[in-house]
Amino acid sequence: MKTVQELQDIASQVRRDIVRMVSAAKSGHPGGSLSSTDILTALFFDEMKQDPATWRRDAKGQDAFILSAGHLAPVYYSVLARAGYFKPELMGTLRKFGTKLQGHPAVGYIDGVFQPSGSLGQGLSAAAGIALSKKMSREPERVFTLLGDGECEEGQVWEAAMFALHHKLDNLVAMTDWNGMQIDGPIESVTGIGELGEKWLAFGWDVIEADGHDFESILSAFKLARKQNGKPKMILFHTEMGHGVDFMAGSHSWHGKAPSAEQCEAALAQLKETLGDY
Repeated sequence: MKTVQELQDIASQVRRDIVRMVSAAKSGHPGGSLSSTDILTALFFDEMKQDPATWRRDAKGQDAFILSAGHLAPVYYSVLARAGYFKPELMGTLRKFGTKLQGHPAVGYIDGVFQPSGSLGQGLSAAAGIALSKKMSREPERVFTLLGDGECEEGQVWEAAMFALHHKLDNLVAMTDWNGMQIDGPIESVTGIGELGEKWLAFGWDVIEADGHDFESILSAFKLARKQNGKPKMILFHTEMGHGVDFMAGSHSWHGKAPSAEQCEAALAQLKETLGDY
């Protein structure tokens, strides 16, 4: 268990990693990575049963995490590195030719990745399949997955939602990074997903809403999601695109744009180094 201060310190380093990785690669997705940083920090360093020393691709004896919104690879790679799945120095190779850290997560290159992702809408289906397997095998561990709010425009998300309820997958915890932005602008100006909570409730899921930048709120949401009642869980985390960097915060323009070297330095000046840069 980590204290809130310890989680805040890890999250600050993760945000530094994200900015440095994407800037060096001159390509990537910093906005959503920054908005989901606190969620994944709390998940990997406090809530989830995971150990890089005993990691297995079949998820036996451990919780599993699927990054459905695969473009958030920078935050995923940083959390994996800081949790001990690979050496932090490898983060400097993001998106470079021959790297193990591709622009979207792929299997077979680094430990910690159960499922390749990149085509939006598929992660919840994969997570539900793993959760069903664990149910059938009477394994006590759980499966977590992170979606983007724009990703919830995909029809496959709702097919998976019906599947998970039908099979009573209360060992499945889905999370949505609800920052209100996607690459073309505010969510409501593109397609409009409306009140997500009501949608998930209508599909029979347990719905929990939390502040995705407040660790006490995040941890409380995870505690509520442990309930075993035959219903899958959806935690809707209210977040801010680009959170932690003032000139990125709240702007969809940073969904998929790399900061320049000067912008990188300006961002890093706002973020405390706590674990040592790679």
